[in-house]
Amino acid sequence: MIRKAALTDIDAIASIYDHIHTAEESGEATIGWIRGVYPERETALAALARGDLFVQTDEVKGESVVVGTAILNQEQVDVYEGAPWRYDVPDDQVMVMHTLVIDPFVKGRGYGREFAEYYEQYALSKGCHYLRIDTNSRNTAARAFYKKLGYEEIGIVPCEFNGIPDVKLVLLEKKI
Repeated sequence: MIRKAALTDIDAIASIYDHIHTAEESGEATIGWIRGVYPERETALAALARGDLFVQTDEVKGESVVVGTAILNQEQVDVYEGAPWRYDVPDDQVMVMHTLVIDPFVKGRGYGREFAEYYEQYALSKGCHYLRIDTNSRNTAARAFYKKLGYEEIGIVPCEFNGIPDVKLVLLEKKI
């Protein structure tokens, strides 16, 4: 199940961020995020305050557990400006997914695909037929995942992103 997050979900979201940072630090994952910089508890709290934080839950031993999270909104980050987007459309027709993360303890079970499908349906429900996502160029797993889902890489922008220096940000786009 995917739903808007509540304050009671913040500890679980922060725990998932921690698990991702640990996986990155141990070499089990290559995302390009940095503990203490992004994403952190404050990332989730800010998104919760804006009303655009979502969680994915599943039943584990009879208990509902947060297994994934993402931010869904129409806020295109400054790096998107001037990018060679295939579709030149008004901002109100674009939905953006930020910071999709599935707990590494449950990876490979289809949660990412389920969240991406939810994102597309959510966008359509808001009248948005143009989807945008970004990821660090180092995150080859995410790049392959989005390609399988029909997203097109339209460019790579060198930048500082979410406080992380020297990022090569891959911009992806899809029309639905």
